[in-house]
Amino acid sequence: MFSRFRPIDCDLHPMVPDMRALTPYMDEFWRDQVEERGITTLDTQSWPVRSPKTIRQDWRGADGRGAGTVELLRAQSMDRLGTAMGILNPLYGVQLVFNEDMAAAFTRALNDWTRAEWLDRDDRLRASIVLPLQSVEASVAEIERLAPDPRFVQVLVLVMGEVPLGRRHYWPVLEACARHGLPLGIHAGSAYRHPQTSVGWTSWYLEEYAANQQAFQSTLASLLTEGAFSKFPDLRVVLLESGVTWLPSFLWRLQKTWKGVRFEVPWVDRLPVEIVRDQVRLTVQPLDAPEDGAIVQRVMDQLRSDALLLWASDWPHWQYDGDAAMPPGIPESLWPKLMRDNPLATYQRLREGVVA
Repeated sequence: MFSRFRPIDCDLHPMVPDMRALTPYMDEFWRDQVEERGITTLDTQSWPVRSPKTIRQDWRGADGRGAGTVELLRAQSMDRLGTAMGILNPLYGVQLVFNEDMAAAFTRALNDWTRAEWLDRDDRLRASIVLPLQSVEASVAEIERLAPDPRFVQVLVLVMGEVPLGRRHYWPVLEACARHGLPLGIHAGSAYRHPQTSVGWTSWYLEEYAANQQAFQSTLASLLTEGAFSKFPDLRVVLLESGVTWLPSFLWRLQKTWKGVRFEVPWVDRLPVEIVRDQVRLTVQPLDAPEDGAIVQRVMDQLRSDALLLWASDWPHWQYDGDAAMPPGIPESLWPKLMRDNPLATYQRLREGVVA
């Protein structure tokens, strides 16, 4: 059903088996550090591997974990859905490490593992450059190191870090992204430098999951009000696993207030909603909406653009059953745009290496 659209999957999550998988891509010093410190894994995500949502049950291996090989990705998702190209977004604990040097070394190893074990084994695959955002200098260096490889099509950071992403402290990273034509991919998740909510730490997974939506709103507000989009008009931002339905009401509130205090942010020289429509995109899996097509259509009307949304399976997370990878309620007339046209318009490097 999907294959006739030659879809482009904008959010695939290869799973690192353990630190032993990364050590071949480290220099001798860091291999020794891993051994001497007894670092066996960086599975420090908030959602445990065995949580039902983390990995769909029929995609779990005998050890309860998700796929760590290209062969399983093909069988479970790409071949099954007829995916023409897919973007790998590795989620591993490298962005949670406090030591800047260690974070940079582990992140380099993760990116090199992705290149050798995934990109080199299937020419339909592309990947994000995971950034060691603990250090701006190391992040820029990692972009410069990997940008010459056209198979890296965006950079990847978590939505909840140490400071808001629009702060000018991070502008060298944004400049490097814009200069190389690499969208800034902002994925749900936290580096746990701060509580996940503005009122403190959560007690339950449900709270944390809902808190990511608040974080995306705060991050988008930061990028807008600090002037990042005005400073870098070629910058594209992709919100991954952010949900969608929060955006119209958030932009309405932000824009309403901006009209009264815009004298303090003169660099926001046009309507925030216009900036977002030009420079921000969102993946549709998971789509935080009921299955009622009329309600989904109302949200689409409020977005006032069918160019903002990108299709993603979110493999191997459990966002859908069977092969129903497109969220219910999205009219089939929009599928070609979401599954192919919009990704090609968003990712410059996909257009250069497009699979017909």
